[in-house]
Amino acid sequence: MLKKFLICLIVSSVFILTGCTKKEEKSDTLSEIKKRGEIVVGVKYDSKPFGFVQDGKLQGYDIDIAHLIAKRILGNEKLVRFVEVNASNRISKLNSGEVDMIIATMSINPNRAEVVDFSLPYYYVGQAVMIRKGTAIKTVGDLNGRRVIIVLGTTGEKNIRYFAPEVMLQGYKTYEDAFNAFLDRKAEAMTSDDSILAGFVMDHPEFMILPQRYSQDAYAIAFRKEPQSAALKAQVNAAIGELRRKGYLNHLKSIWMPAASTNFKGS
Repeated sequence: MLKKFLICLIVSSVFILTGCTKKEEKSDTLSEIKKRGEIVVGVKYDSKPFGFVQDGKLQGYDIDIAHLIAKRILGNEKLVRFVEVNASNRISKLNSGEVDMIIATMSINPNRAEVVDFSLPYYYVGQAVMIRKGTAIKTVGDLNGRRVIIVLGTTGEKNIRYFAPEVMLQGYKTYEDAFNAFLDRKAEAMTSDDSILAGFVMDHPEFMILPQRYSQDAYAIAFRKEPQSAALKAQVNAAIGELRRKGYLNHLKSIWMPAASTNFKGS
């Protein structure tokens, strides 16, 4: 009886260990994408000119990048499905598996690099300040003691406090909410990446961007920080390298940001 019990125990252990092994053998994300026949990408819907909706159509620099990556991986630029994200929820939507990657004006920094993997940079930006024309604000230092709008979940808060430690910040979850608050004069300035602010100024000539840039950042595509992302990341890096070499990134910049000018190197 004891012998039969031991045999059953051994057999059960084998099945349990085999089951665990199979569970751990999760297919890589690139294989899942190819099997599915579609890339799921998290993008912003409120960040002109990178990702925004106009006349019912989702468009922008980040949207075009996603289509070009889909063409390289799946052979068809239309095989991409977009999921709306914002600065506060994009990492959670990525790590929960809701999207395969994030292309949403996401700059590389050490804190984020601890929880996600980044591709090669595809665009370089500087953080800037937008004001109304004719105000007394001339430099970032003039923001001390003044109300300034930021978007929660971005690097704007930490960076601007370094140059204006007495600034009074007002945070909003989305760029739309933040900009509407600025329109309603709830603050005297708004800070964000110069590329994002340029989109607002394009539609509102009564605003301007201060010439000073108080940080340099690089936008990159984010992946889940796991071994299963390695093949997808390699494919995306190859795509970005090719797009840069062939001049496609500069071409996209000329389309979406024809008037953009910063003191940093371009994409």
